[in-house]
Amino acid sequence: MYGKAFAPEYQGSLTTLSVNASLVEVLAAGTEQLRAAERGGSPGEAARAGLAVAEAHRRLGQVGEADREWKASYRAARAAGDLGAMAWALWSGGTLARQRGALALAWRLLGLAADLGERGGDIVVRGYSLAGMAETGRIQGDYDAVGTLHEQLLAEARKRGEARHTVWALEGIAQMHRNTGSYDSAYAMFEEAAEIAAKAEDRRGHAWALRGMADIVSVRDGNVERALELLSEAELTCREMNLVSALAYNHKMRGNVLYRAGRYEAARAMYQQALDEFREMSEPRGEGLARLGLIKSLARLGRDRAETADDLSELAGVLERIGLRHARRMVYRAREEFGLTEVLEVAL
Repeated sequence: MYGKAFAPEYQGSLTTLSVNASLVEVLAAGTEQLRAAERGGSPGEAARAGLAVAEAHRRLGQVGEADREWKASYRAARAAGDLGAMAWALWSGGTLARQRGALALAWRLLGLAADLGERGGDIVVRGYSLAGMAETGRIQGDYDAVGTLHEQLLAEARKRGEARHTVWALEGIAQMHRNTGSYDSAYAMFEEAAEIAAKAEDRRGHAWALRGMADIVSVRDGNVERALELLSEAELTCREMNLVSALAYNHKMRGNVLYRAGRYEAARAMYQQALDEFREMSEPRGEGLARLGLIKSLARLGRDRAETADDLSELAGVLERIGLRHARRMVYRAREEFGLTEVLEVAL
């Protein structure tokens, strides 16, 4: 039995904030409490208010501000001697590093956060930090290394009845199933995640689950209109909560659905929109995936083969430098799709 979803990153005087509070609201409330804590000389409260501010900036795609605020939160937590608050700040910094494509840094910061959380007796930040490490490995495509960790965290979340963390774990495992071709298993897990999120009033988790379901409905069933309906439902939540990263990934997935349906001009426009959104928030993984979709759409619309080959080679190099092995394999499949594999072998 799962309780109502909550946001453990909203701490101190901000615990009354709902997990579904808009990020603009979180930023305003967090900034107000942060300034009050600073004026009152309370580093512990400043650390916890600063965490919410950092997370709001990160989720709004304001990476420079997020980077400044998580570091300030860590310094305040250290001044207060609060290991748990230090761990949460490092978790925020590690999550930001992953979002920016600095995967080695993300792994290091999240590992430090998990260690501090364990030493400080904060099992929630320990779990979130381990989850962050698992997600970092997953987006790199290293499923063998992090698959077991995903399963372990899912079991722990189910045991504690933590809806939000259960939803995250289900979605992560579902994505690995989807990427390895186990579509039925993936859909069942995305569907379960959507049901748990809806009952727990976790609108963010619900939106991500709908996106996953739309992907499966499109690739497995070829049901374009149902997939677009699911994405439209998720988009409404993203807009209402100012989830700019989730919205950009939603638009990228809409491009995928349209591309599979042979609607290449519509797919091109959607990939371009997503690419612009990812660039604005400095999110290289999303940018790379949107670029891949855009390159493929332009190729289908008659672009010169040599230009397509050059773009795919350059993109493969970018993804290799970031460490996104699964995404790089997607570039190889795009080469095969357009009969460009010989050029790829030379480039490799």
